[in-house]
Amino acid sequence: MVGYYIGVLGSHSALDVLDGAKDEGFKTVVICQRGREKPYLMFPVADEVIVLDRFVDMVKPDVIEKLKKLNTIFIPNRSFAVYVGYDNIENNFPIPIFGNRRLLRWEERVGEKNYYKILDHAGIRRPKTFKSIDEVDRPVIVKIPEAKRRIERGFFIARDRDDLLKKAKKLEEEGIIKIEDLEKYASIEEFIIGAHFNVNYFYSPILNRLELHSIDRRVQTNLDGIIRLPADIQLELRPIMRMIEIGHIASTIRESQLQKIFEIGERFVKATQELEPPGIIGPFTLQILVTPELDIVVYDVAPRIGGGTNVYMGIGGQYSKLYWRKPISMGRRIAIEIKLAIEQDKLDKILT
Repeated sequence: MVGYYIGVLGSHSALDVLDGAKDEGFKTVVICQRGREKPYLMFPVADEVIVLDRFVDMVKPDVIEKLKKLNTIFIPNRSFAVYVGYDNIENNFPIPIFGNRRLLRWEERVGEKNYYKILDHAGIRRPKTFKSIDEVDRPVIVKIPEAKRRIERGFFIARDRDDLLKKAKKLEEEGIIKIEDLEKYASIEEFIIGAHFNVNYFYSPILNRLELHSIDRRVQTNLDGIIRLPADIQLELRPIMRMIEIGHIASTIRESQLQKIFEIGERFVKATQELEPPGIIGPFTLQILVTPELDIVVYDVAPRIGGGTNVYMGIGGQYSKLYWRKPISMGRRIAIEIKLAIEQDKLDKILT
């Protein structure tokens, strides 16, 4: 659309955003870090490519000025939050952001603002959490920053307290985590066995409705490799599962569960509106487990576009066709919302 550029940081779900913006006639700009720019130069979906030494340099005055001249509307992704930082996003990035920039901080598990509070406020079931290692009395999953790549979250599963300490010590010896992070930075959650799904929603202030866009599942290393091994080899090797996200695959869920899927989505939207007005705007993902009793447990939250939406570039989300009579990607759904807001002179409802 003439007059506006859609901007994104070159990582995570950027290709989805850029492609969807082009579908709706917008010009596009991507901000890359040197050494990671090749995909955005090779795929012809960016009209402007800004290459910086570090992602965080995008808050420097010269970059801000260029984005302003392009009349940029910026789409936040996880990499934007991680590399640029919440304080910079809230205080040092005077570019209109699609969505609620103050809600990005709530994706964390620790601190005053965290997604546990949103889920509890919404009355949505989540795994029990343990404040101390000594409280652990059942199987748990430990989510902890990696030792070297501090922005990356490591994961491991333990049977009980003793097994947790044993595995943490081994991971520290391998240089993967720091045991000292367990008490201060780690999240220790009850391990719930169930089928996992990433449920991708879109809340539209312009149309005043919650949409179920798509569902995907994670491909994780080294978990994906471990489960392909015969059981006797697994027992022989006894590898510690790290579950590092590396890709996604499309999925569906039983139609009888869609009632619950919409209910938890609606409760989540309302909770964000009450805790961090104006609440969620646009895409968000609830990562769920479905237990054998068909209960839904939310074990992670993304208050922005999810990485799994790249699965739907070109083919569109499974459920998006039910709204638009054609399947569309999440990137295109974002661009449609922005276009509607421009046409109706309601950009203030979707930008912060």
